[in-house]
Amino acid sequence: MSFRATVESMSKIMDDMGITELNLERQFLFGVYRKHIHLSKQQTVTVAPAGGNAEIKCENNNKNTKNTCGCALKSPMVGVVYLAPEPGAEPFVTIGKPVQVGDTVALVEAMKTFNPIKADKTGIVKDILVTDGAAVEFDQPLIVIE
Repeated sequence: MSFRATVESMSKIMDDMGITELNLERQFLFGVYRKHIHLSKQQTVTVAPAGGNAEIKCENNNKNTKNTCGCALKSPMVGVVYLAPEPGAEPFVTIGKPVQVGDTVALVEAMKTFNPIKADKTGIVKDILVTDGAAVEFDQPLIVIE
């Protein structure tokens, strides 16, 4: 079984058993490969796949939670999200602020590189689903634009 197949198999088992952390170690001729993986399940919103964007469903049966509709801008990578260009600076976007295609709405730091996250549609920021400095997963919704 290949290493990739092993990881995919282990991922399926982890999902089935509800395991959220895994330490991998594999001995190779040139050294040892070690990797700690922490999986987190986000329960902020319900997202239905729709190409590059995801439509946020507006069905809400719980009257105590807010109702958010629009397209979710997702993280293209695992890393740490920053909502402002530097500590103490004004955030890139705020709820209710209009954004244009190509506007930077956040930064995701991955491997000591700050990657700008740009709006892929024009609209109004309806919700910010992450906090500044939070760890984000690949494909995790960050901001809702309507």
